[in-house]
Amino acid sequence: MTKSKRVGVLMGGPSCERDISMKSGMTVCRALKDKGINAVPVELEKSPTINGYAEKARQKIRSSRIDVAFIALHGKFGEDGSIHALLEEMNIPYTGSRVKASRLGMDKISSRGIFKSSKIPVPRSIVLNKADLDKAHDSHVYFRELGSSLVIKPSDEGSSIGLSIIDNEGDFAKAIDSAFKYSDSVIIEEYVRGREITVGILEDRALPIVEIVPKKRFFDFEAKYEKASLTEYRVPAEIDRETYLACQKTGLLAHHALGARFFSRVDMILSENKIPVVLEVNTIPGLTETSLLPRAAQAAGVDFRELVLKILESSLW
Repeated sequence: MTKSKRVGVLMGGPSCERDISMKSGMTVCRALKDKGINAVPVELEKSPTINGYAEKARQKIRSSRIDVAFIALHGKFGEDGSIHALLEEMNIPYTGSRVKASRLGMDKISSRGIFKSSKIPVPRSIVLNKADLDKAHDSHVYFRELGSSLVIKPSDEGSSIGLSIIDNEGDFAKAIDSAFKYSDSVIIEEYVRGREITVGILEDRALPIVEIVPKKRFFDFEAKYEKASLTEYRVPAEIDRETYLACQKTGLLAHHALGARFFSRVDMILSENKIPVVLEVNTIPGLTETSLLPRAAQAAGVDFRELVLKILESSLW
């Protein structure tokens, strides 16, 4: 059915994750062509602001004359439901989660509220808004409430952009300023000690778990995208069977709690007392051949070309 369609792979866009999106998009496009799909790259332009961006995107998509959209956009306007709403207005089928789930996945504050109500473990945290920035000067309050180490990050960015881990009050103001460069709301959370893992979801089922072992303190932007030597990946993760199944179950619960569709990637920390603590759900995870979801799919016997074909075919359900 999809071979008769003109498939536009949407990539680029205005977010801080534009370059990553371009890599994902071009890799997906090549893989679809290898499968005999009439796939064309649709590069959405850069922009210093997303105000008025929807109309520019609409014109670009319309001029591309596509029947189906494969969304390989990351970050704002790509993962936050905006492009999804636009495609629905244009009556163009698209891959992945729908508007509401996409918006929730991008908004860590709202998604964590849902996780808590679903009894899914998340880090203890406090939200700080720009309007209340004067309260941030009392940094000792956050250390007292959340522990000796803190994670500070924007509430609606991905790829560890603007994220800091700090161990003393002297680094607090710098970390807050860094996070506020990317969002009007910042999450200050406890640092959960443990193993960094991710549970990929495909066809609404959990894939083999990937453990991420960064040589730096955490899996930051540089380790993810710029220096492969900074990270080791273990798939399937070497975790005892009972805990392994509990992590997969938690990943699926988080996926379903947000109403995510067909595929996603759930990032979590397996704490020192073997509790899987959910950090976020990525509704459009990285899609290069070495990205985390494709690694998990490969471990389940699904190669990259088959993975993207499955994702594409789900758009026509």
